[in-house]
Amino acid sequence: MWHESVGTGSTAAARSLLGALAHAGISPAPLPLGESADGPGLVFFTEDGPQTVQRLHETSRDGLNRVLAVATSGDALRNDSPWRLLHAGASDLVVLDGRRDAAVDIEHRLRRWHDVDRLVESDAVRSLLIGVGRTWRALARSLVEAARFSDAPILLLGETGTGKEVAARLVQMLDTRPRRGSLVVVDCGTISPELSGSEFFGHVRGAFTGATETRDGAFALADGGTLFLDEIGDLPLPLQTELLRAVQERTYKRLGSNTWRETSFRLVSATNRDLRNEADTGRFRRDLYYRIASIAITLPPLRERTEDIIPLVQHFVAHQQRNNEPLEIDDAVRSYLLHRTYPGNVRDLKQLVARIMLRHVGNGPITVGDIPEDERPYTDVHAAWNDATFAGVIRRAVVQGAGMRDIKDAATECAIDIAVEVEGTLQSAARRLGVTDRALQARRAAKRQRFAADD
Repeated sequence: MWHESVGTGSTAAARSLLGALAHAGISPAPLPLGESADGPGLVFFTEDGPQTVQRLHETSRDGLNRVLAVATSGDALRNDSPWRLLHAGASDLVVLDGRRDAAVDIEHRLRRWHDVDRLVESDAVRSLLIGVGRTWRALARSLVEAARFSDAPILLLGETGTGKEVAARLVQMLDTRPRRGSLVVVDCGTISPELSGSEFFGHVRGAFTGATETRDGAFALADGGTLFLDEIGDLPLPLQTELLRAVQERTYKRLGSNTWRETSFRLVSATNRDLRNEADTGRFRRDLYYRIASIAITLPPLRERTEDIIPLVQHFVAHQQRNNEPLEIDDAVRSYLLHRTYPGNVRDLKQLVARIMLRHVGNGPITVGDIPEDERPYTDVHAAWNDATFAGVIRRAVVQGAGMRDIKDAATECAIDIAVEVEGTLQSAARRLGVTDRALQARRAAKRQRFAADD
């Protein structure tokens, strides 16, 4: 854990706070000049100018690191600056205004971040959630914190194939109850109205024609565990009404029985629909929506986490292999996988890898011949990055009034930051971008001077 100050006049307040943290067992080390931040840290600032915004952007590595922005006084903030600082990469903001013991608040935040990140990096979590990028890390942190530090109902949102059931399994795995029960999955999109009561609540013998024996439903089976209601947005309104009381009261009656039974479970629901809009238009019960969405987490589509494609491929390949030797991936195959579109998201990628592994033989690398014929591209795959997503970003910039130079500079800076992150060094990033490392060094120096002048 590290700390640094931006601007002058913050040293006394920073020393006082650091001393209080040290007394609580937390001792952030000063960030050496010129070195990149690694892990969580504190940035003290006396005013929220461009220099502070730039430093938060750099130290957070665009959100990869947790950074707590600490204003040394209330005068350091303008009306809109809290949001600007968060967008710059700060995970939270604390003001040293003397009205309360800020060290206690900061200690609690840092310990929570440490506990969450320790779980995110654990083998158990990484066996379920596969990824390396900042989008993946933000998702993993949200899921882990909701699962381990809350028992509130969770609603998982996202396109088909983004891994909502995997996320539900993670919630069940991190359950802290002494008797951690199993995960019970109910696909709400396949339940018929005639059998819904039995599926959810069970039935007693003779409750209806064909009920030859007593049967437990999902609410009984999930007692002590986690109930996952997949595609809950597909439930017709009459079934939503049946579900509401059981979710709200955690009591139910088997079909054909007059006895109320209690159940205790962690509720996780999932849908690829916009349930808030469905509730506004009357297609989904508003009261049920608020019962199941105490915590709402959106799982990003694969096109928003392309840095995770190769790690996911390697994970799926390892599960398909019959030996423990990892297979290499040919450069042409790697490029194809990175530039292909995945309408079905992670599920689509998993199915593609299964088809590739069906064709692959031996322990050699996966090559272009392993790609099924109907999957092979007919155009230059390297042009695929300039797609509708890219056009949408440029459109938003133009609509908001950005000029040609602003767009060019922003795109260049973004490309440099990403190349450095992917390659690890400025020299390797320069080679990837097709420029000299001297050119990148000069551009970064000019950027720092520009921010210093603006400040």
